[in-house]
Amino acid sequence: MYSDHSFSVKIDSRVAGIRVDQFLSQYLPSVSRVHISASIRNGFIKVEGVSRKSSYRLKSGETIAGEVFRQPELDVLPEKIEFHILFEDESLLVLSKPPGIVVHPGSGNQKGTLVNGLVYYCRAIATVGDKLRPGIVHRLDKDTSGIMVAAKTELMQRNLVELFKTRNIEKSYLALLHGKMAEKSGRLVASIGRHPVNRQKMAVRPGSGRHAVSSWEVLEELNGNFSLVRITIETGRTHQIRVHMAHLGHPVVGDRTYGSNRNNAHYPRQLLHAHRLVFKHPVTGERVDQVAPLWEDFDISLQRFGYKLSGIV
Repeated sequence: MYSDHSFSVKIDSRVAGIRVDQFLSQYLPSVSRVHISASIRNGFIKVEGVSRKSSYRLKSGETIAGEVFRQPELDVLPEKIEFHILFEDESLLVLSKPPGIVVHPGSGNQKGTLVNGLVYYCRAIATVGDKLRPGIVHRLDKDTSGIMVAAKTELMQRNLVELFKTRNIEKSYLALLHGKMAEKSGRLVASIGRHPVNRQKMAVRPGSGRHAVSSWEVLEELNGNFSLVRITIETGRTHQIRVHMAHLGHPVVGDRTYGSNRNNAHYPRQLLHAHRLVFKHPVTGERVDQVAPLWEDFDISLQRFGYKLSGIV
């Protein structure tokens, strides 16, 4: 790690009451909030010599001082990666991610990710936000296909992160589930946390997990004891839909992690697709309402069970 910015500033009454991370984002506009938050969390930034949380609200007369540290930069290699552009302007783009693609580089995945493709498509994205996740404001699992929004500017990334944080983006998914649900629609509130035994998995954890809410609507019951369901999520926990549907006794078809007790051998991946995003454009104020058509493998599976597409894609 290396120091990016060193500073010391006394808080006056005009900014008293503001959160530490919000103040520093304004005071250091060229610095990513990711690096600011990490530096606060790691104790590199202190208020009156005391480490505070990012949510701490500053008081008039206090001195905030320290350094913003960044991880050594890792250049993301531009690669031509297949994805479909659904909407684009100067500050953001809405795309459809193919199944089988990891969203951003990480351990064991330095190449072939969606981010590699984004940087190839628009070189300016490489400078937006975290160097390992430039432009990314939310994620989909590797084998989940469908709609995502990415930022092309630092300001837009902050705006989009805030929209997700305040739940001002509508997100809906299509899933093929095992079985036929007793209720044709419903809402599940069930906290999600790490599985107590298998730390690679998530699980419903009452009392110890993070608040998670999913709603579902059965669109059609299909041959062979399957259901096509539309799912909306009010929160965005890791593997949320897969965990919640399995908890209801109807795991996502093809999900070998959360539906291992079902016959998933015939399916190339979990048949879960991020279908629609709706939000107010942070710059223009216009309503952005985009739908990602199903990828071919999902479409073929539906047709195999007798479903003929009728307006959902």
